[in-house]
Amino acid sequence: MQLTKQQYYWWNHWMTGTILILILVATPLLTIFFKIFEAPGASWAHLAENLLFGYFKNTLFILAGVSFFTFLLGVSTAWMVTNYQFPGRRYFEWLLILPLGFPAYIMAYTYVGLLDYTGPIQTFLRNSFGIQVKGSLVDIMNIPGAIFILSITLFPYVFLLARASFLQQSKTLQEASSLLGKNSWNTFFKVALPMARPAIVGGIALASMEVLNDYGTVKYFGVNTFTTGIFRAWFSMGDAATAIYLAAILMVLVFVILYLEGLQRGNRRFSANNSMTKPLVRAKLSLGKRWTLTLICTGIFLLSFFVPFLQICQWVGLTYEKVIDQHFFLLVGRSFGLAAGVGLIIAFLSVILLYSLRLSPFKWLKNITKVSTLGYAVPGAVIAVGIMIPLLSLDHWIIDSFPVGTGRLILSGTLLALAFAYVVRFMAVGYNPIEAGFQKIGIHVNEASRLLGRGTCKTLAKVDLPLIKTSVLSGILLVFVDVLKELPLTLILRPFNYQTLATKAFDMATNEMIAESANASLIIILTGIIPIIFLNRLIRKRGLLGKVGNSE
Repeated sequence: MQLTKQQYYWWNHWMTGTILILILVATPLLTIFFKIFEAPGASWAHLAENLLFGYFKNTLFILAGVSFFTFLLGVSTAWMVTNYQFPGRRYFEWLLILPLGFPAYIMAYTYVGLLDYTGPIQTFLRNSFGIQVKGSLVDIMNIPGAIFILSITLFPYVFLLARASFLQQSKTLQEASSLLGKNSWNTFFKVALPMARPAIVGGIALASMEVLNDYGTVKYFGVNTFTTGIFRAWFSMGDAATAIYLAAILMVLVFVILYLEGLQRGNRRFSANNSMTKPLVRAKLSLGKRWTLTLICTGIFLLSFFVPFLQICQWVGLTYEKVIDQHFFLLVGRSFGLAAGVGLIIAFLSVILLYSLRLSPFKWLKNITKVSTLGYAVPGAVIAVGIMIPLLSLDHWIIDSFPVGTGRLILSGTLLALAFAYVVRFMAVGYNPIEAGFQKIGIHVNEASRLLGRGTCKTLAKVDLPLIKTSVLSGILLVFVDVLKELPLTLILRPFNYQTLATKAFDMATNEMIAESANASLIIILTGIIPIIFLNRLIRKRGLLGKVGNSE
């Protein structure tokens, strides 16, 4: 027996909570939208005449470069590990995901240190061969360098989605291509690549949004983009209106990317009928070709993770005695506590939203609930500006209406504002795993409990939450990692003299203390690796790898 619409209340406390959460999460985007209709700031004319074109050019050039190289690296490696047998293939399935745990800004100053005059490469060349190079071995503090850094840290987005798509493709299609006289290259370009296109474009879209969110890399390399422009307008020029205009343009770029990704995907299906599929069988290559693939994957892994990680560890070994003290442990505890607290808040809000959907038969509620996940697609600097403006207005209203004597701001520049911004930015990260958990257990268990006389709150506490606890913990863990390494949003909204591991690492690196910054960086990287391991296990658990035949 199922509950009918008449047994649901049109409005209840769950619905009220859902609407309040959605209004809260949508506040930054609505703020930017309404503020762009106001007059521009005093600095806008100067910025539009002298800097805006440069912001556009640099941002779009970096976007194009990173899109190309993430496609090249991600698709090629995904095809290799999916379709061919070669030494080390099983390890590269997860080793090539590890760069996602390496924040781009940490990768940036690590490579600068590696290539510097006092770095290990030049030191080795001088000591072993007497080769002297003035300055950096290779100057990467420019736009091509930023493209390189962002590409080697973001290509796993494309690798993961392309690999999952290749794994689900049928051997039958490849056999049909062979019978039509097509070689392996033609099969890849004419059959496998078109079928994987939605997944690949989705991965490139994710990488592109990370590029638009990046501040640490481009700031450290001295490249002017929209993100650095927002910081300059807000902190250097003190012009909030100009920062809003820049944030609005950046937000439009994000929505254009999302629109194009959805447009190319449309309603088309790129899959085969399951009843007609045969499992993929990895091809056996000649000895030389097998080792060539191993060398290619090894080279990519060395550049994108192992070498910079090894350099971070070396710096930690040289500097930990003077960096790790009581204050450092307080910094770690503060960062972990903030990240865990935000994770719990997001999990709590996600459960309210999703449980409200289970109680309501109305489809429109499901559609508007998706608003809560938009924040992840919006750069952190945009969210920060969208939150700071209403909080400043609210602070001024409170001070004017209820004088507190000191005239200090109550909400702006506090941990409350920072936590609010994190919730908006990373709501989707916690929401999606919990949504998957609710979908897995279905609605019938919930309905059975309510038909037995249990109220909605008791049903949630006694039935639903115990069944989805793994999904809730996964959501909290993913949010924890993302908050820990978030930089631009934290730099704008953090309280005065408040540091997290991310801001500490960045501040020390920009103050020419690269080796010392490695201690905070190592904790961020090691923490970021944890969900990557779970992600790889999840792919295996879902049986994707089981669809691939073993030709060993």
